Amino acid sequence: MTEVNRVAITPWLDGQIEQGVMMKNALGPMRDFMLRQVRERDVAAFVDMSGGPPPARPEDVSTIVLTSAFVTSELRTAFQLGFVLFLPFIVIDIIVSSILMSMGMFMLPPAMIALPFKLLLFVLVDGWALLIQSLVQGFK
Repeated sequence: MTEVNRVAITPWLDGQIEQGVMMKNALGPMRDFMLRQVRERDVAAFVDMSGGPPPARPEDVSTIVLTSAFVTSELRTAFQLGFVLFLPFIVIDIIVSSILMSMGMFMLPPAMIALPFKLLLFVLVDGWALLIQSLVQGFK
């Protein structure tokens, strides 16, 4: 984003370049970023779906194909992160349900008891910091 700001946004805001030139200048750094982050399998799938010839090198991938593959790669990463967050919470639900059932408390909803434990776990392990750290490290 620093590169996009330097070569495209700032000159455009200063009136040094037109909007079309700004968009063209911004596209280069954005494509480089997406190429570093995208999975090769996703690019290959979208190249195949586009019906075009396979590119000779990664830089030859069309912007539409690259953007689509990048979004798909990021969605996959988001689902993986969501699943990793979901696992400890489902374990807490199972433990609370088992304890309540063994105590004969069939009418008490386990979610009422489990929610404070889930929040406590998230706070104790500094969940927001871990979540943001995982997201940022994914873009190195």
